[in-house]
Amino acid sequence: MSKIAVIGAGSWGTALALQLARNPIHVSLWGHLPEDVEKMQAEQQNSAFLPGFAFPRNLQPEISLQLAVENADEILIVVPSRAFSAVARQLAAIVDKEVPVSWATKGLDPADNALLSEVCQSILGTQRSYAVISGPTFALEVAQHLPTAIVIAATRQAHGERLASYLKDERFRPYISDDLIGVQVGGAAKNIMAISAGVCDGLGFGANTRAALITRGLAEITRFGIALGARAETFMGLAGLGDLVLTCTDDKSRNRRCGLALAEGMTVEQAKISIGQEIEGIGTAKEILLKAASINIEMPITEQAYKVLYEGLDPAEAVKVLLAREIRNEAD
Repeated sequence: MSKIAVIGAGSWGTALALQLARNPIHVSLWGHLPEDVEKMQAEQQNSAFLPGFAFPRNLQPEISLQLAVENADEILIVVPSRAFSAVARQLAAIVDKEVPVSWATKGLDPADNALLSEVCQSILGTQRSYAVISGPTFALEVAQHLPTAIVIAATRQAHGERLASYLKDERFRPYISDDLIGVQVGGAAKNIMAISAGVCDGLGFGANTRAALITRGLAEITRFGIALGARAETFMGLAGLGDLVLTCTDDKSRNRRCGLALAEGMTVEQAKISIGQEIEGIGTAKEILLKAASINIEMPITEQAYKVLYEGLDPAEAVKVLLAREIRNEAD
C-alpha cells in the first residue's frame, strides 16, 4: 500500500486521515504532543478533537515524526498556520527531496505574511512538487462520511491527480486546479469574512446583511487574489464561493462562532477560550491586511475586522463605517 503521513492531529488532520484510510492506504498520523498521541494509540480514536470515530487498522498514530514520515509517498501537513514554518523546518531535515508535500492548512505565515506555498519553497526547496487542499469542508462531516467536494491545486498535474486518487471515494469528490495562489487565498481570506458574518448575525442584522457581506467579501477576496496572480474564476469555485458560504452561514465554523461571541460582548481572548480551538481568521485578518497594504489593494471588510480584533473597535461601529463608505460602481 501507499503510505501517507498526516502531520497534525487536530480535528481537520484527523478527519483527513480517516478519509485517506477509507482507501487501501497506510496512514500515519502525527501530533506534536506525545501525551495526546499516546492517548490516541490507547483509545484508537482522537477523543480530544474528533471523538467517536474509531481508527481503522490502516491508520496509525505516531509519536515520532521520523517514524511517521519514514517511507511515506506523500506528506500532508494539517497544522495551524502559525506552526506551519516550524513544522516545515522539521520536515526539511528528515524527508527525502523527492517526496511531494501537500497541506490543508488555511492561512498565511505570521512571520512575513507569505503564502504557505512560498514558505514551502523557501524551506523545503523549489524542486519538490507541492499541492494544497481546500474547499467547503467541516471536519465533523468528513469524519461522518457525508458527501463532500474539495479542490486540490498542485504545481504538477500528476501530483494533484495522485493526491485526489488517495482521497476519492463514493462520498468524497476532489477536483483539480493549477491555481495554487487562488486556492490558498480563498481558503485563508474566507475566515475573516466568517468572523464578520458572525458579528453581523450576532448583532441581529438579518439575512440581507449576511448576503451583502458574503457578496462584497467575495469581491474583496477576488480583488486581492488577482493582484497576487490568482485567476478570477478560482474564486467562483469550491475554494472561493463554496468555502465562503459554508463558513459564513453554519455554526460549525469556529470563525463564525468567534464573530457571534464578539457581538455578544466577549473580548477576543474570551472568544478563544470559549471556542477552545484554533481560530485562523484572527491572525489572518492582520496578515492579509498587511499584505494588501503592501500591494496597494483596498480591503474594507478586512480592515474593519482587524480593528475589531486588534484595536477594540465596537463591532456595531465597524458596520456603520462600512455602510457609510462613499457610493461607487459595484464592479470596482
